[in-house]
Amino acid sequence: MATFVFFHSFKGYVGDGTIDLDTHAFKMYLSNAAPTAADHDFKADLAAISAAGGYADKTLTCAWTETGAGTGVWRFSIGADQTWTASGAAFDTFRYVIVFDDTVTAPTDDALVGYWDTGGAQNIGDGGSFQANVDADFALFELN
Repeated sequence: MATFVFFHSFKGYVGDGTIDLDTHAFKMYLSNAAPTAADHDFKADLAAISAAGGYADKTLTCAWTETGAGTGVWRFSIGADQTWTASGAAFDTFRYVIVFDDTVTAPTDDALVGYWDTGGAQNIGDGGSFQANVDADFALFELN
């Protein structure tokens, strides 16, 4: 996939403790609403596609870990590839794969983390699949 783009508010929320990389639940969703990193803060700002074809958000297995004992390098990774398969109907058209913090409830629900732009409209027909290629070694970011 393309380069991951962080929402500006995510950086502030990590810094002020609103987002806790150790304990919060993170999810991924598909959207056709064009994100703007400087202007969008919460999932409600960028609607997910409808539930047609059995579409649902994906729960991520995230980790905030030191890359090796005593290295001082910390990595936030979001786990394995995520695959959506349309069943019974086609998915709505989408272009963006968006990550959000599902635990944040204040100042409002579901703080946005960042997104990938797939580069164009994605159409997944009944029985078709889309995979967000995020291998186990993918790190959203590292601090060193």
